[in-house]
Amino acid sequence: MSPVRLVILAILFYIGYRMLRGLGSSGSGQVEEEKKDRAGKEPGVQDVLVEDPVCHTLIPRHQAVRLRQQGKTWYFCSEDCCDRFIEGGETPRDDV
Repeated sequence: MSPVRLVILAILFYIGYRMLRGLGSSGSGQVEEEKKDRAGKEPGVQDVLVEDPVCHTLIPRHQAVRLRQQGKTWYFCSEDCCDRFIEGGETPRDDV
């Protein structure tokens, strides 16, 4: 075999090796799925805004004060709003 053919064969084997190796490892779609699984949510989504039923302020859910009552979770912007809700001074409006 001539040296040119050996070089061409070597290049073709290298390209084939890289392609097979790329198929064996996780592709970009699988990487995104793994990130989603680890984080528990889609990448890029930081948090969801929730509305306080007393003062109607929008707050990130992870920063909200939570109250579990009658099987429903209520989110509040502060302890004061939560206390007002518990005392019955404010009622949530479902029509908003």
